[in-house]
Amino acid sequence: MPSANSGIEGKPRGIFIAVWHYLELIRFSHTLFALPFAALSAAMAWAETPFRFRDLAGFLLCMVFARSTAMAFNRLVDRDIDARNPRTAMRHLPRGILTVSQVAVFTIICGVGFVLSTLLFLPNVWPVLGAGPVLLFLLGYSYAKRFTWLSHFWLGTALALAPVAAWVAITGRFGWPPFVLAGAVTLWVAGFDVIYACQDYEFDRQTGLKSLPAWLGVPRALRCAAILHAGMVVVLACLPMVYSRLGIAYYAGIVAIAGLLIYEHLIVRPTDLSRVNEAFFHVNAVISLGLFLVGVCDIWIL
Repeated sequence: MPSANSGIEGKPRGIFIAVWHYLELIRFSHTLFALPFAALSAAMAWAETPFRFRDLAGFLLCMVFARSTAMAFNRLVDRDIDARNPRTAMRHLPRGILTVSQVAVFTIICGVGFVLSTLLFLPNVWPVLGAGPVLLFLLGYSYAKRFTWLSHFWLGTALALAPVAAWVAITGRFGWPPFVLAGAVTLWVAGFDVIYACQDYEFDRQTGLKSLPAWLGVPRALRCAAILHAGMVVVLACLPMVYSRLGIAYYAGIVAIAGLLIYEHLIVRPTDLSRVNEAFFHVNAVISLGLFLVGVCDIWIL
């Protein structure tokens, strides 16, 4: 027999489960990939511009809403493809855990939240003016793999917009530091997305989806990913040339990042993709957070 409090307790539990499903839908934990690079750019900007709590709130809200909008929209656009792919068939829409209308409403709410969050940066109007074009570019990625193998670079550029947008939103002007950082992010994300796409090599070829592994084959695609990651290290090494506050700790961080990237490519082989998730999730999260910490250490402590 249900207790007298079961109705009261059931509702919060149901709300918690629903929220959990939405967080899983957008892979909220993967915010660790993009947020630290944007946060490093923000820290660099605040070293030259007076800090405002409004800017901090706007930065965090824009990051969360923009990424949530893009991820939810991607799940909507790819729901039929995901249902046919054994690797993704257990996602929320193919399984019916969330409905198309629920995800569509969630996407719209997050998109509106992103645009409204840019108002926190006023009187700086750049974030407000750029909100629409940025959002359209982020959503456009979901269609890229249908017509170009450059989809990996589209994703990299989408995440690279974050450090540039953070700098411009806080300082109200453009500058070289965020663009150099954005270049590193583009190469890094494109590289690990190529590695991740190797899991779908057969499926992409059968369905006509575009990716470097589907075009070049897994061995050559992995070599391309290694070249992209080597390029990332080179670009990161150039950042102190345009932002002099970075020094010893930052360079030590670059050496550590190079080591982690080498490890990432050693554990993923053309004949053994079983450790792709370890390379994709764990190693890259350490790289992102690690660069942020050493950068902030140089800017604010050393």
